[in-house]
Amino acid sequence: MKFLFDFFPLLVFFGAFKWGGANAELATNYINAHLSGIISGGSITADLAPMIVATIAGVAATAAQIAYLLARGRKVDTILWISLLLFVFFGGLTIYFHDENLIKWKLTIFYWGSAITLAGAQLLFKKNLMRKSMEAIMQLPDPIWQRLNLIWITFFTFMGFLNLYVAFVLFKGDTAAWVSFKAFGSTAIMFAFIIGQTFYLSKHMKEEA
Repeated sequence: MKFLFDFFPLLVFFGAFKWGGANAELATNYINAHLSGIISGGSITADLAPMIVATIAGVAATAAQIAYLLARGRKVDTILWISLLLFVFFGGLTIYFHDENLIKWKLTIFYWGSAITLAGAQLLFKKNLMRKSMEAIMQLPDPIWQRLNLIWITFFTFMGFLNLYVAFVLFKGDTAAWVSFKAFGSTAIMFAFIIGQTFYLSKHMKEEA
């Protein structure tokens, strides 16, 4: 259930993009009528409507996630705040310049920002953020915590490069294919990575026991 909650904005983004593509004329007219003040030139063309609709929906979904957690008195993870800020920043640029390539960078910046945060905390402050976030639910030998931190840094760095490759090389000019990858391809890779990590850590948890 938490997995679905975490990926809720991504699913909303995908659904909104598909709706915008199927209703391009309606979406274009609405955007030009209500958002012309924050669009360079005052209007967009129909081919850009799906991405702008998806961007607005993604920002709203992320904000709704945070509002839900706050309303229930639950802690909002820092990574969720960062995701919202990146969505607003790159989403705002996408809408103003009506350039869909800008929002494609958001995912890479998110991944690389996560990698830099983990690496910076370790190198500058001697803090293992993976250990801090997971130690309450599992006990591991110190070398494994260090290795786990490095594994996540490497994974986030790889995913950032992969997103750029898919967006600007593999599916260059095919935004719909990139959106599908963002919603399902990157999610599947993340899910497979987490499963592999679980098997790896379970072995060391047994050894520690």
